[in-house]
Amino acid sequence: MHAPPLLLKGRRPHGVVGGNVPRMWEELDVVDWAGLRHNFGSAEDTPALLRRCEGPDIEAAEEAAAELDNLLFHQGGWVGSAATAALPFLVRLAAGTEVPSRRAMLELLAHLASTSVKAAAKHVDPGWLPAWNGVMPDVLALLADPDPLIRREVAYLVGVGGGITEQRLTALLSAFEAEQDQVTRLDLVLSIGEVAGTEPTGEVVELLDALLDSVEPQLGLAAVHALAVSDAELPARRLELVLAAVRDPSVELWRASEWVGTGVLGVHLWTGNLFTGATPDYALGLMAGHPDPEQRIGALAQAACVLSDWRSPTTALLPAVVERLADPDTEVRYRAVDLLACLGPAAARHVDALAGLLGDPAVRATRSGKDTVGDAALWAVARMNDPRCVPGLIERLTGPRGGFGLGGAHVGHGMPYWPHLPALGEVLVLAKDHAELLLPAVRDVLRPDSGAELLSRLGEVLAAWGPAAKAAVPELLSLLDDDRCWPSAATALGGIGPAANGARELLLARATASGPAAPLAAWAYWRVGGEPGPALAVLGPAATQGRFPHPDLRRLADLGPHGAGYAERLRVMAAATEDSWVSVEAAHALWRATGDAEAAVPALLTAVQRLADGTYYPVMLTAVRYLARMGPAARPAARVLRDLPSLDRRVHSAGNWRAFADDGAIRAAVAELLAAAG
Repeated sequence: MHAPPLLLKGRRPHGVVGGNVPRMWEELDVVDWAGLRHNFGSAEDTPALLRRCEGPDIEAAEEAAAELDNLLFHQGGWVGSAATAALPFLVRLAAGTEVPSRRAMLELLAHLASTSVKAAAKHVDPGWLPAWNGVMPDVLALLADPDPLIRREVAYLVGVGGGITEQRLTALLSAFEAEQDQVTRLDLVLSIGEVAGTEPTGEVVELLDALLDSVEPQLGLAAVHALAVSDAELPARRLELVLAAVRDPSVELWRASEWVGTGVLGVHLWTGNLFTGATPDYALGLMAGHPDPEQRIGALAQAACVLSDWRSPTTALLPAVVERLADPDTEVRYRAVDLLACLGPAAARHVDALAGLLGDPAVRATRSGKDTVGDAALWAVARMNDPRCVPGLIERLTGPRGGFGLGGAHVGHGMPYWPHLPALGEVLVLAKDHAELLLPAVRDVLRPDSGAELLSRLGEVLAAWGPAAKAAVPELLSLLDDDRCWPSAATALGGIGPAANGARELLLARATASGPAAPLAAWAYWRVGGEPGPALAVLGPAATQGRFPHPDLRRLADLGPHGAGYAERLRVMAAATEDSWVSVEAAHALWRATGDAEAAVPALLTAVQRLADGTYYPVMLTAVRYLARMGPAARPAARVLRDLPSLDRRVHSAGNWRAFADDGAIRAAVAELLAAAG
């Protein structure tokens, strides 16, 4: 969780001038930089940047340091020959007490040294480790630098950089004994734990064990983190110590730490990583009342992390989350509402309390400055399929959208949970049961001047609502005449189906015109009741010869037996493994065209195989839904997935609310498969 330090613009570090920097330039000129490589090619530009890093122009030194970091490190993953050659000069610059870029040099050294430890040997220049061991005495000497900021940087660098373990441990232990700065002591403890690794020496264990009972709460917490490297069960055994430390005002010390560099919320999450499995104990301890709003926010963040990964802690944590709905702090209320929205059906009995917050205008402090507690409550009530969501959704459709955007945000799996509202269209899709009440407002905005993005999202919403959206057909027909809007209208009309048969001629004209959207028009033409011939003439070649065929394969499947003429090509595509989406959609189209489950099921089974152990990709949901349609023929897949409903770990590939939605959707699909397969 190391957060790179900010450069101290306009300030010189304290201390005296180092004697080695002015003498280094002669050695710099001896290196054949043109023959070395960094991330952007020849390293012939490196010596000039190194010289600029020395100063005296502070701004120019910082710019040079940033450029040097980009050239030598960039995004990491390897250590090149230029980095090895630059290493001694970087260390000398870091030692120069009046070098304005010395902290940036230490940051770059940490980037490179930690990469050399983590990257595969083939990606690390062979000369790096000997060179690193050669400069290690100079690096370790900086643990005694007059500036505590430098000492913290060096402590972190020594902890992550690799090298001779005994040499580094001896220096770190000596530095800890002499160190008086509280924050630097914390960083030294973490580095001692990292360097000692899974087999700490008796001296290290003795020191860290003694720190567990320190009168300084954060030193005790640092010792827990350090010992957890070799004793994963220790944090659970010392839960009381951990909770006391992270809930103590002194937790703010970690904000200045080079290892951690964050406040209450970050320390909660960093420490939460020590508790593996489905236990809610740490999160429950954090959820106990606390006068500091940041503590209550951090507690909800930790609860969200636990609940987004595990299902069983819901029972224990739900009452504490509900209690926070009445919190005086806006962010606390918002996070509590958001988390209940994520839990959805599991929290449905609290929908009345959530509906009571629909009018809460409090705005959370985010970059957009738009998200209100009422927005989160609207999302929660819609997720629980309660009709009280209808007035709020109409208001967002016809007026300001508040915190709801048009495009959905995606957070990668493994990232810390961060509350984020779904897109407006994603919430409207959930409200399908209330389509009749929502359609007048939707119809009011089905106009060209509403904008292409909104119309595109509403086209997807109406398609998901299906025949329930038939009242919107007149407005959609008018959009078919507009070259900018017709794809959105075609998507909606195709989803509505035969009730939109008045669109056939217009869609046929679009389908027979050349262009990348012709397959969409051909599909919609067929769906509203058109003849199979014209649709097949467009969709067949698009699905079997197109560059990105899987959307058109899905459309071709809707033609059923009319696509039988493409069976052989579909069979080949289903058996291919280069693109799982193409394989899955081709297998389904083949089954719809021929009824040949014997060829289709193996391809779909290949796509879902890893789902049995909790691995999830979005294509798996589609594959399981297709398998469920095949009934008893899909029994091989049902046997593979029969234990998935009992998995406690949530099955998902995304973060934030999508983790919960993914898990619910795939479990529902598997349940349908198991029932259909008998």
